[in-house]
Amino acid sequence: MINLGDLSKPADTLIKKVSKAVGGIFAPYQIKRVARAEAEAALIKAQTEIHITDLHRRAVHRFVEEEAKHQKNMEDITAKALPQLNDKADPLKVEDDWIANFFDKCRIVSDDEMQGLWSRILAGESNSPGTYSKRTVNFLSDLDKRDAEKFTHLCGFAWMIAGFRPLIYDVHHAIYNNQGIDFYWLSHLESIGLIQFDNLGGFRLLQLPKRFSLLYYGKPVCLEMPKDSDNEMQIGTVMLTRIGQELAPISGSKPVDGFLEYVTEKWRGFKYLPGNKTEQAGPIKG
Repeated sequence: MINLGDLSKPADTLIKKVSKAVGGIFAPYQIKRVARAEAEAALIKAQTEIHITDLHRRAVHRFVEEEAKHQKNMEDITAKALPQLNDKADPLKVEDDWIANFFDKCRIVSDDEMQGLWSRILAGESNSPGTYSKRTVNFLSDLDKRDAEKFTHLCGFAWMIAGFRPLIYDVHHAIYNNQGIDFYWLSHLESIGLIQFDNLGGFRLLQLPKRFSLLYYGKPVCLEMPKDSDNEMQIGTVMLTRIGQELAPISGSKPVDGFLEYVTEKWRGFKYLPGNKTEQAGPIKG
């Protein structure tokens, strides 16, 4: 149940936008679609034209029940998105085709945690239209809960380095394996399109300045590279794809205990963090 009288203007706008795009209508306290009414009308029409068999009745009943479940899923996701809208959200700028595609894909999602992920997509797109591509929405419709959980665990190792970058330096290390991240799951996440995984050569950032800072869940670490300019930095064996980059900020990940210390020790070994430098430096911009 969604009480329109208690909603902010962006939330009210989003509900109207959703209703327009997916063919719903507004009652004072809830969003409704017309699927149930259309199904009942179809049954009445059929009764006047043909002899209705038990099979016909069961088919119509199944359709009505399925659509009711789909309707509840869409309403639940919308309701969960509303509190996440910011004051500057502009749902009117979200394309109708994007909204229609979004609800076509999410209507079968009934799991509470997965609905939470879908709601963050809807709120994020409303807050900043163009943030999430249709490709990402379509990908999410095929993502099962276990894969989503593993991706969330992976994002617990992500630093802000010109975007989200999980730092996986040793796939066999306990700090990763204790979170369920190992060679098998990294290979699987690559196969479904969330990451690139190169366990042999790894990845590097190029043309880095002498000093810069990186963030791990809001905690800054200042680095000092060996050369005055044109430095390289090893960033491990994993890179997020575009879809992975779009989903990482809303994955619900949390920092991993001890990982900041693990990474800083790695960086000391690479000569990126000599001594106990705490000198301020600017972030890498991407």
